[in-house]
Amino acid sequence: MHIHILGICGTFMGGLALIARAAGHTVTGCDTGVYPPMSTQLEEQGIELIEGYGVEQLALKPDLFVVGNVVSRGNPLMEAILDQGLPYTSGPQWLGESILRSQHVLAVAGTHGKTSTSSMLAWILEYNQRQPNFLIGGVAPDLGVSARFNAEHSLFVIEADEYDTAFFDKRSKFVHYRPRTAILNNLEFDHADIFADLTAIETQFHHLVRTIPANGLVIRPHHADALDRVLERGCWTPVQTLEDSSGWHATQNAPGQLSVYYQSTHQGDIHWGLSGEHNRLNALAAIAAAQHVGVTPAQSCAALSAFKGIKRRMELRGTRAGIHVYDDFAHHPTAIALTLEGLAKHLPQNERILAVLEPRSNTMKMGAMAARLPEALRQAHHTFCYSEPSGKHALTWDAQRTFAPLAEAITIKDDLTELTQAIVQFAQPNDHIVVMSNGSFGGIHEHILRGLAQRFNVEHA
Repeated sequence: MHIHILGICGTFMGGLALIARAAGHTVTGCDTGVYPPMSTQLEEQGIELIEGYGVEQLALKPDLFVVGNVVSRGNPLMEAILDQGLPYTSGPQWLGESILRSQHVLAVAGTHGKTSTSSMLAWILEYNQRQPNFLIGGVAPDLGVSARFNAEHSLFVIEADEYDTAFFDKRSKFVHYRPRTAILNNLEFDHADIFADLTAIETQFHHLVRTIPANGLVIRPHHADALDRVLERGCWTPVQTLEDSSGWHATQNAPGQLSVYYQSTHQGDIHWGLSGEHNRLNALAAIAAAQHVGVTPAQSCAALSAFKGIKRRMELRGTRAGIHVYDDFAHHPTAIALTLEGLAKHLPQNERILAVLEPRSNTMKMGAMAARLPEALRQAHHTFCYSEPSGKHALTWDAQRTFAPLAEAITIKDDLTELTQAIVQFAQPNDHIVVMSNGSFGGIHEHILRGLAQRFNVEHA
């Protein structure tokens, strides 16, 4: 079958393209601003990429058009597909019907930690020679790619996103996945561009729960009111609660070491370079899910001790003059707070955290949770915020007023060059600069590193 993918360079659709190619399909695709690294990864697999959504692409005569959620009515190619009555479907629906139906799907859902937890789970299975298939929203160095498929292997780990499926299907993507093992990491309000409130998201999570079979497993954290409400609406599957009186626990005995317990019995220790409460809970969820498919906790602990993390999750991008520059995907107040708190716990008191924030996501630019940002940033000695002056990521709220509680500990700029210069001049040796955005942030990490090298006349650490 020849499928043509609209919106192919997004993380999900690009991964889907790789999976379709591995399944034996002919794959082509289009997007605006065809860009690496996804474009490079696709081209290396022999997938033809076309810039834009021109109507002339109909001449490819694919058997099916697979439509990403970046495509909306008014898109010239989509309008031509509709006018001519050509076959089309959404990416999540195609994946669910063509690939996942024959797999034991292990889905990781939640507002935060989906990529980290699904990467941990896929790595546990890989390390223990279970050869999992997977589709993850980030690249773990251990796995090398964000998506992989071999029809001879039956386990499929997927990052289960609650964002909408397509312009013609406003259900969350994850309702198409039909998992047998489901991790519900957490649930908070997000995606203000498509959900009116938290209740609307809870409804989508309940739709997911309704698809999990009775011989499956739901894994959830303790003390999560929104998930309580989701499950109270109906659940037909065993539920395993992390850190309740009889379940999974993990204690941090020393920096970089976790001891894992199940039903108060010691199961193993994890020695790794990750930090923070969120990673502790992510690890517990991954271990519990792996046990559901036959991997022992001791085997999981050994795997996680060799886990190198994933890109854009407190990824150290470089050090200049003893100043460390990190890249982190955090773009929600809770994720921002967890990221900074996790770092702060492992730093001497004389080492400062400088937070660099781009409120870029649709939820953040709309201001739905802007009032929570000052508190989320409380672990930072100083915060630098980029307020885009115009364009699709421009803020709809007053950054100066919102960040007023931070008093002298905030610098706001609407020019990236000026922001970079301010950071470079403020930084001093032993500082930790944490850059947080769900986008590329104009490559600010490299600009900061170059600026620090020039200021302190150094090239490396």
